[in-house]
Amino acid sequence: MAALRLQKVLARAGVASRRAAEDLIKAGRVRVDGQVVTELGTKVDPRSRHIEVDGRRIVRETAVYVALHKPRGVVSTMSDPEGRPSVRELLADVPGRVYPVGRLDFNTSGVLVVTNDGDFAEGLMHPRQGVPKTYVVKLLGIMKDEDVDEWRHGIQLEDGKTGPAKVKLLRYEGGKTWLELTLTEGRNQQVRRMGDATRFRVMRLARTSFAGITSEGLAPGRWRYLTVDELTALKKEHGVPRRIVSPPMPAAPPRARSAPMPHAKPRPGGRESVGVGGRQRPAHVEKSRAPYGRRSQGQLSSRRGDVLVEHDVVRQHVGKRKRPPRA
Repeated sequence: MAALRLQKVLARAGVASRRAAEDLIKAGRVRVDGQVVTELGTKVDPRSRHIEVDGRRIVRETAVYVALHKPRGVVSTMSDPEGRPSVRELLADVPGRVYPVGRLDFNTSGVLVVTNDGDFAEGLMHPRQGVPKTYVVKLLGIMKDEDVDEWRHGIQLEDGKTGPAKVKLLRYEGGKTWLELTLTEGRNQQVRRMGDATRFRVMRLARTSFAGITSEGLAPGRWRYLTVDELTALKKEHGVPRRIVSPPMPAAPPRARSAPMPHAKPRPGGRESVGVGGRQRPAHVEKSRAPYGRRSQGQLSSRRGDVLVEHDVVRQHVGKRKRPPRA
């Protein structure tokens, strides 16, 4: 194997994205063969060099790709200096040192892609990729057609004008407007700032899709592995991941052997065989504790008080656009 840049080695090992790995190097937290390395661009052969971050040796992990339905009231980082709940607690059962691809605000819910593949994270986060991110937005006030067009063509913010966006008017409800909004930029708190700039305050915000990956069917706080089809579509559209891996399969629980009937011989391939008939195991969704009093997976019948309702709003109200009330 040819020597690679140190930050790339760290990213491939799942330590952090390549940019975050550069920060680790500059902070003096990385050692190669016992020596602190702070120079970016240093090349190493990971097969023959002893690489450590904060005293822990780096060993490349099996790539893991996960979709999490982040609830409101949870930070999308793996730790929080203010002690607020973080996604680390929701991802405790995910194997590997995973971290989110991008972020969602504390009060924003929706799909968050999580991985330990630094190249994958970097590929989706790079501005040139223009990864689409779709939100359902509840705004205070009645937006007219010209207001919606302004959002489509771009809003002037303090850091420049936003790029073109796809905007679909879903419905009006009691002096409020529901939109479906698709952006290809990654500015900090962009949707909320667009609302403030146009005097339509964002009251509720949920991300329903990131690069085509959705959290539909996942209760808030739950996660699942990305499927082979989803990874293949990402590779075709955005060039990552470099290698498609199948999600881990759950271990089959042991089956108790029942005593055979008198004078009966056990049949080969009988009921106690695993995978009889070649039937495929059902899709596996990992369990994660429902945080801070939120509902568990078995309690999905009542969604009215949760942001999961945004998925229902899209399905229920597309094609049922209401005109704004007459002045």
